Amino acid sequence: MEFPRLMNISINVNGVVRQAQVEPRTTLVDFLRDTLKLTGTHIGCEHGVCGACSVLLDGEPVRSCCMFAVQADGLSVTTVEGLAPERGRLSAIQDAFCEKHALQCGYCTPGMLIACHALVARHPRPDEAQIREAISGNLCRCTGYQQIVDAVQHGTAQESSHD
Repeated sequence: MEFPRLMNISINVNGVVRQAQVEPRTTLVDFLRDTLKLTGTHIGCEHGVCGACSVLLDGEPVRSCCMFAVQADGLSVTTVEGLAPERGRLSAIQDAFCEKHALQCGYCTPGMLIACHALVARHPRPDEAQIREAISGNLCRCTGYQQIVDAVQHGTAQESSHD
């Protein structure tokens, strides 16, 4: 039995349908970074432990190093580049990360932002326990996590004050 060398895929990435031919073994993170040049999604442990490669798949956070690009065929992927409401403008959570110093080296930041955006989509005003639970699968070696919690609380308070 012979397997296809390349497979056609069509994925809505950050609101744009992207079509490509990929090897069946191409991971989603490699497709995003190497094929689409969306390098905001970081490669960390390559085992799904650190969370640096997190993206939203149909609105749910997933580890893009643990799935193949062909598994996302026909689905919608949002990377950290797609979180901003428009080009050149940060989301409230992204802005709060800057305001509250919730990033230092920045390596975990894309995955943290993905986790926080998914949380806020489900719970617009999350409490500290919900925030800590949402980011618990993402490793950060610089911030001690408190600034990230503060940023989400600040960002959601700012967002609701603009409603």
